[in-house]
Amino acid sequence: MKKPNTLAGYVFCILFFLAVLIDYFITGSIFSSILDFGFLVFMFILALAISSSIKIADQWERTVVLRLGQFHELKGPGLFFIIPIINPASFWIETRVITTSFNAEKTLTKDTVPVNVDAVLFWKVIDPKAAALNVADYESALGWASQTALRDVIGKTGLTDMLEGRDKLGQELLRIIDDRTEPWGIKVISVEVKDVLIPPALEDAMSMQAQAERERQARVILGDSEKQVAEKFGDAAKTYLDNPVALHLRAMNMLYEGLKNNATIVVVPSSATETMELGNVAGIAALAKALKQEELANASAH
Repeated sequence: MKKPNTLAGYVFCILFFLAVLIDYFITGSIFSSILDFGFLVFMFILALAISSSIKIADQWERTVVLRLGQFHELKGPGLFFIIPIINPASFWIETRVITTSFNAEKTLTKDTVPVNVDAVLFWKVIDPKAAALNVADYESALGWASQTALRDVIGKTGLTDMLEGRDKLGQELLRIIDDRTEPWGIKVISVEVKDVLIPPALEDAMSMQAQAERERQARVILGDSEKQVAEKFGDAAKTYLDNPVALHLRAMNMLYEGLKNNATIVVVPSSATETMELGNVAGIAALAKALKQEELANASAH
């Protein structure tokens, strides 16, 4: 709604005050006769008419002026004058960017999933004449057009595409709403989808599905790792098969690591010692004793 015109009020007060002063200086009194009363009534109507003809439109406003019910001209911004009654300033149109929120509740997607979608619309009036003359209430019409467009787009889009492609959804809404509002002199700048809400039961199911997918990927990665380790073990076995000395050194290193980190006594099956050519039990005991003496020497040195 257009704010009151304070300049017109000041002009009315000044003109009527001057009329009262003129009547007082001429007659020496106020309302002393019917003529004085008629003069003041005439000046009151004249001041009211002059003040009503003064209009001011802000920088972001345009005013549609009608003459006897037909479009006459577009005024603003700044100071302008009209003829009261004959040229009323019927519509005040704001040309700044305006935001409008709209939503769609419990609307079925393409795969029959009920969702609640919240969106915001950025728009502005680029043709004040069309906005005033082609639609009764362009703000309300824009809101309804946006809501119906949102429902149409949701019905043609699957839930997965909606959750992953909000930008695409906004672009489709922008195209549809802009086509509908172009005859009204409105330009839609952008449409942003704020939130897509799904039923709690479906949300839990999707969470479980995502968790199962992550577990499946983890098992696949673990299986690939075990496969690679087995291949490496196979390559190592082929190397030890062709090189008994390397196998002997590897066995000695395994015993050394076990004795160094865990204990001084290691139980090794006799079949393993014969296979790895490590000698008899006495040899193993001697090896353990030598390792123990080495550790004591290192400890005393430190």
